[in-house]
Amino acid sequence: MQPRISMVTLGVRDLESSIAFYEIGLGLPRMPSPPDVAFFTLNGTWLGLYGREALAEDGGVPVEGRGFEAFSLAHNVASEAEVDALVQEAVAAGATLVKTPQKVFWGV
Repeated sequence: MQPRISMVTLGVRDLESSIAFYEIGLGLPRMPSPPDVAFFTLNGTWLGLYGREALAEDGGVPVEGRGFEAFSLAHNVASEAEVDALVQEAVAAGATLVKTPQKVFWGV
């Protein structure tokens, strides 16, 4: 087995605005996909966007979850300047900045 994550799927409340955020706001390359899901290629991994209710149904779990969902996603870049530029790009595309970038022992 080769250790890797081939796809991360997010259950989103508003599929249309989420697609716009990742495709237009961040410029991720969108793959052809059915109207109720969106796939983006990410250099060896795919990002999938799916309606929150549909993803919960697919997983056989209740959709009523609230608060911290107990996961995080990382996008690593090569420098502090790239971190700042990426954060500015995400905020300009509609992201909510929850935590400002800061130096930590594993990187920025």
